[in-house]
Amino acid sequence: MSLGLIGRKVGMGHVYAADGARIPVTIVEAGPCPVVQIKSKGREGYNALQLGFLPKKQNRVNKPLQGHLKKSGAGALYYLREFRVDDVETYQLGQSINLDIFNVGQKVRVTGVSRGMGFAGVMKRWKFRGGSETHGSTSHRAPGSIGSSAFPSRVFKGKRLPGHMGADTVTVDGLEIVDQQPGRNLLFIRGAVPGCKNSMLIIKPSPKQPTGKSVQP
Repeated sequence: MSLGLIGRKVGMGHVYAADGARIPVTIVEAGPCPVVQIKSKGREGYNALQLGFLPKKQNRVNKPLQGHLKKSGAGALYYLREFRVDDVETYQLGQSINLDIFNVGQKVRVTGVSRGMGFAGVMKRWKFRGGSETHGSTSHRAPGSIGSSAFPSRVFKGKRLPGHMGADTVTVDGLEIVDQQPGRNLLFIRGAVPGCKNSMLIIKPSPKQPTGKSVQP
């Protein structure tokens, strides 16, 4: 249980290490995230902080949510997410959580919604080889036979078939923070993260310990 940040994917780019190596990075706008609600073990049964991200117009928030947000004085926000923590005594309503909870070289775990690909067949969705292209074959991209004979006379759940591809919640662990710009609330994370441009991300410290040397830009 560790505190994290809500952010959004700005795009991809690259930075250069001290030895001239080119490092591909994902640029993430992370925070500031005001504390909207504090949940304690005595009242809710567990310790957690509800954080908000990305201000929006007050008239775009319904009355119940306006009352909820008014307690912290954070104003209207697009996103609200909960983070479980070990202790809530050191936090206050309206407190801003910023990039200072992360360090350059730290490993993080990033969660987001992958890009939606629409309806896809088995070759694109599941990497099926496909049927023969020659010798009179009339089955090229079809999945082929999927059922069974007298027993069990049905298709098992989980069978790989055509369907909606992408738009799934994906978590990538062990990503490294290469650089950060606190003044612009930007994190530079090595490699790719789930989602398209401007999609929401959850960034948390990774339970994985850093291995090897961290590359300094």
